Parts: sequence; C-alpha cells; structure tokens
Amino acid sequence: MDKFQIETAQNVNIVQNVAGVGDRILAYLIDAAIMLVYYLIVFLMFIGTIDSLGDSATFLIFMVILLPVLVYHLLFEMFWDGKSPGKAVLKMRVVKLDGSKPAFSNFLLRWLIRVIDISLVSGAVALVTILLNGKGQRLGDIAANTTVISEKTHVAFSQTILTDIPQGYVSKYPQVTVFSDVEMQKIKQIYTENKFKGNHNIILRLSHRVAKVMEVEMDEMPIAFIDKVIKDYNYFTQNS
Repeated sequence: MDKFQIETAQNVNIVQNVAGVGDRILAYLIDAAIMLVYYLIVFLMFIGTIDSLGDSATFLIFMVILLPVLVYHLLFEMFWDGKSPGKAVLKMRVVKLDGSKPAFSNFLLRWLIRVIDISLVSGAVALVTILLNGKGQRLGDIAANTTVISEKTHVAFSQTILTDIPQGYVSKYPQVTVFSDVEMQKIKQIYTENKFKGNHNIILRLSHRVAKVMEVEMDEMPIAFIDKVIKDYNYFTQNS
C-alpha cells in the first residue's frame, strides 16, 4: 500500500494510505455489476410496456432509466462519505488531499471528468494517471484536489497512538504525559474522525479540553495544537 505525506496550511503533516490500483479496479467492477443488475431488473419490468409505446415515449423511458446510472457515483460518494458500494466493500473512500471531506464542487468536478478518465477509454487514462501520479489520483482527482484512500489497515491498540517523529523533532508540551495511552487514543480518534468530517467546532472544544487538562495556554490553531499534542505524546513516551 503506497503512502504520501503533505503539509497543510496549519503546518500539520498528513499521511494518506493510497488505495491500490487492483482494489480500485475491483471496486469499479462491483459497481458496474450493481448497475448491470439494475439495468436487467428495470428492462424485465418494462419490456412489455416499451413494445406498445411510440419512439418518443420509449426514448423518454430509456433516459429516465439511464439517469440513476449516470449519477450513481456522484450521489453515492457525495452522501456516503466518499464511498460507492464498491468502494465500501473494499474499504476505500474519496477524500481531499489534506484528509478532509470533499465539498460538492469537488465531487462534481471529479464526476464530470470521469467521462474522459474512464467512460470513453475503458479506464485506460485513469489507470496510467494513477500509476504515474504517486498520490492515487486520476485526472478527475487532480482537478478536484482529491484522492482515494484505503482504510483496510487494522492496527493493534499499541499502534493506534503512534506517529512518525522526524529526526531533530522539537517538543513543546511536556505536560502531555498526564494522559494515558487510552486517553491519547481517544483524543486521536476524535481528532481524526472530525477533521475528515469538517467538524471544526468539535476539534475546537477538544483542544480547549486538552489544554485545560494539561494546564497550558493554547497559542496556535486547534488542529495544529492537537496534532502537536499527539506528536509530543509519542516523542516523550518513546524516549522515556
């Protein structure tokens, strides 16, 4: 599984687990199978009716039948946290490069360019772009500033609070040692989940609560503060 790291405007390093090409192809095939089953069911339901209709009515029915397939990926990804059924089965989802939840405009742009990426050339452009890009992005992802990540990794409890500490790292809050592993795991879980969902108010409340327990003054943005607390906890516990 490939990974890439970016630095946000708040100087927070985000590591993304890029979904593998094989998993993305398999997810595409699952979604295609679902759409095919839908086509067959609807065709069997309307086959007798279509024969008795005129050309205009038949065309209208076909357009109505085709509409759910055309917006299949757009609607599922927009309303299901960046997942289509195929992506959900393979434990993948669409996110922005900074790990946050894409806006409607991101999903829409990604969906519109799908025609070039996948539909017209059977996915050849998407495949080549993903392999060369290094961030799991097809053309639609590059334009929309998104990627597809994998959530397959299952880690032990002792690993869930671990964060890579760069050489020469400078700590800031020695007070983080007041927390236990269980408490820090919960802090990281709340932080990660709500950063993706864009729930900044929850992260703000979390940062105030953490600062109060540590008895420190928070002099940075809430996201940067919690990220620093998690890194400092790892720094002090790994070097104690």
